[in-house]
Amino acid sequence: MSNDAAAASSWIPLLCLVFARSSSAMECNGGDRAALLRVKAQLGDPVRLSSWQPSSANCCAWEPAVFCSESGRVTGLALFSLDDVSAPVPPALGELTELAILQVESVRGMSGPIPPSFANLSRLADLDITGTSISGPVPAAYLAGATKLRTLVIADSKLAGPIPPSLAGLPNLRYVDLSGNMLTGAIPPGLLHGSYTFLILSHNQLTGEIPGCYGAGGAHTVDLSHNRLTGDPSSSLFGITRPATKIDLSWNELAFDMTGVRFPHHLRFLDLSHNRITGRVAKSLMDIKLEHFNVSDNELCGEIPAGRSMSSHGAECYARNKCLCGTPLPPCHGGL
Repeated sequence: MSNDAAAASSWIPLLCLVFARSSSAMECNGGDRAALLRVKAQLGDPVRLSSWQPSSANCCAWEPAVFCSESGRVTGLALFSLDDVSAPVPPALGELTELAILQVESVRGMSGPIPPSFANLSRLADLDITGTSISGPVPAAYLAGATKLRTLVIADSKLAGPIPPSLAGLPNLRYVDLSGNMLTGAIPPGLLHGSYTFLILSHNQLTGEIPGCYGAGGAHTVDLSHNRLTGDPSSSLFGITRPATKIDLSWNELAFDMTGVRFPHHLRFLDLSHNRITGRVAKSLMDIKLEHFNVSDNELCGEIPAGRSMSSHGAECYARNKCLCGTPLPPCHGGL
């Protein structure tokens, strides 16, 4: 997962965790405390959880990262860099029924599928799991009751199979990051709801066309790079009034004529490299201040538009196309 995607995925949960920690004034609920001890045991008693002891009554003070409400219920849990873990996802996590935020990062030894006990986490709002060996399908069935879920991140892991269309039934979901897995099949429509949404499905094996709804909605970021997507997304995903600021469709099999495409005016990141895009470089890019731009390794031809914002793009942005010419490439000849 890219750095900006990682930062954005943790932004909402971290704000909530800080708030929950500062408001924790009560000793933790006895049932939650027992569940946490079972989590620790099911992980094989990792060293970083050494403060989780039966003799320590207040689990709200346990490190790292147990967060409680004022009533002492565990509402947030963050498990980071547990290098000595070699165990399945702890089923006891599903016993923390007030859990709103669950973050797991860099626990490579955590493996196996998401357990059915996750169906008990009906209050879950932010699920962020990155850098594990979790396998199996996307756990849509176990998340169906989590109607408050707004962030779903299971990235840099080993999920396989299709993305379940039933995820679209989660009414508050606006951030989905399933990048860096082994997912196959088509991208279901309607996964995201509301404005300022993020769809990050890069580095999988997804096929088919990109549903038009992700351009027509309030998408801030669309990263579908490094898949096997086909078709023409130009009319559905692009448009001058669309709100997107980042679009990465690189390393796919997309085919369309770029000549007349009008890109979102607020776009700051555009990567269309390693596709089958034809035509000329769109003149609409002259008025877009891109911080990252790449259309290399396509089938573009003709003179590159000059002036305005185009002057900031180097030759590497256009490399290995059919017959592009003009600044910053060599001059055009023969009527191109």
